[in-house]
Amino acid sequence: MKQLLRQMPPVHELQRDAQFHSIANYYTVDIEILTEYVKQVISEIRQEIIKKTWTGPKPGSNQFISTVFELLKKRIEQQQSYTLKRVINATGTILHTNLGRARLSDRAIEHVIETAQNYSNLEYKLEEGERGSRHIHAESLLKEITGAEAAMVVNNNAAAVFLILRALAKEKEVVVSRGQLVEIGGSFRISSIMEESGAKLIEVGTTNKTHLRDYEQAINEETSMILKVHTSNFKIMGFTKTVETAELADLASKHEDVLFYEDLGSGVLYDFQQHGIGEEPVVSEIIKQGADIVSFSGDKLLGGPQVGLIVGKKHLIDQLKKHQLARVLRVDKMTLAALEATLADYLKGEQGIQQIPTVRNLLMQPKTIKARAESFIQQLNNEKSGYSLRIIEGTSQVGGGTMPEVELPTYLVALVHPTLSTEQLARKLRIDSKPAVIVRRHKEEIQIDLRTVTDEEETLIIKALLTHI
Repeated sequence: MKQLLRQMPPVHELQRDAQFHSIANYYTVDIEILTEYVKQVISEIRQEIIKKTWTGPKPGSNQFISTVFELLKKRIEQQQSYTLKRVINATGTILHTNLGRARLSDRAIEHVIETAQNYSNLEYKLEEGERGSRHIHAESLLKEITGAEAAMVVNNNAAAVFLILRALAKEKEVVVSRGQLVEIGGSFRISSIMEESGAKLIEVGTTNKTHLRDYEQAINEETSMILKVHTSNFKIMGFTKTVETAELADLASKHEDVLFYEDLGSGVLYDFQQHGIGEEPVVSEIIKQGADIVSFSGDKLLGGPQVGLIVGKKHLIDQLKKHQLARVLRVDKMTLAALEATLADYLKGEQGIQQIPTVRNLLMQPKTIKARAESFIQQLNNEKSGYSLRIIEGTSQVGGGTMPEVELPTYLVALVHPTLSTEQLARKLRIDSKPAVIVRRHKEEIQIDLRTVTDEEETLIIKALLTHI
């Protein structure tokens, strides 16, 4: 063992090797940093020799030097690789929370790139030539789409809820139905966020039934707000009763210092109900029914980036903009660019809305998916892939904690590998494929739902499947 350790090449000798400088140039790594990586590789090999676990070439040989540099390359690639990676979502779940929820439109991506590559008027008034506010960006679009007097953007809807309660109801009572004290992803509970905000929670009604009189009886001189939380991530069926938005807005208006706030969560700007999809309320309708303030997400059914959107009465939005938390919760220029471009598509009518991937995928017809599935199978058969392939009827999920009761009819490509198990193939598609392909697993079959797959991604999936034969 001592003899092997004595034959280990010194670092300065490796530095003089042509391979060292070739690697430095190829990976654009400073010599000092590359030297540290070499030291790490040599140290690890030394430890393996001491532990008698080294299985590579003997030190002193040319093969050993080559092995050191191969390990050096792997070390650099490991250090330089991103942890956030592209994946292909072949599950059919449109707003897959684990896979990043809403996919941005081409226009949104272009606007992000343009904004990121250049300086912008993020907080600058071009006409006046003086400092401005980032709050103006996207506000006019939100006002026009929702019909609200004013609007504001923060970093997510949880932040929007917290800011509204903190700024408008701190140390005051907020009346909310017991049936709406929801918990969403990440253990985010409405009751907990209210406690953190300093607002005092006043629960009314029961889990399944809350009446208008329950709210009326709870209002007193300490009440500052009636809060309605849209239960977008679950559905209570059977013997139930909730109070409609218009009724709560009317009740609040009868009390001078009480405002009505509705947390919509999912953020629907387009009426999916006209296509028979779900029962999600459209933000503009909630504003029309008299809500003083409304908050919702940007990366769910709206189809944009992760943001929390707040719309409502101007004097209330102005209070929020001036609050100290507004700076803490503000969004960056790239997020604003993505949001602005997404919202602009809503003003173009049906053609513009179809450019938003989330909306397009939701409205995709089963016959379209079936035709694509048939073509997909034909391409694999043409390559004599050996897979057992068939098309089956199924359903797609909306996901993202929205429309839990909605199942979208779809057609699935079901396949079985000639030798690999379902788990083995799913793992190879997930880990070995570049980009990773995420599929459904059902019993002995892999299932692919092309609803959430682009034409380009379809080609990549076929390539990945053929690679693993």
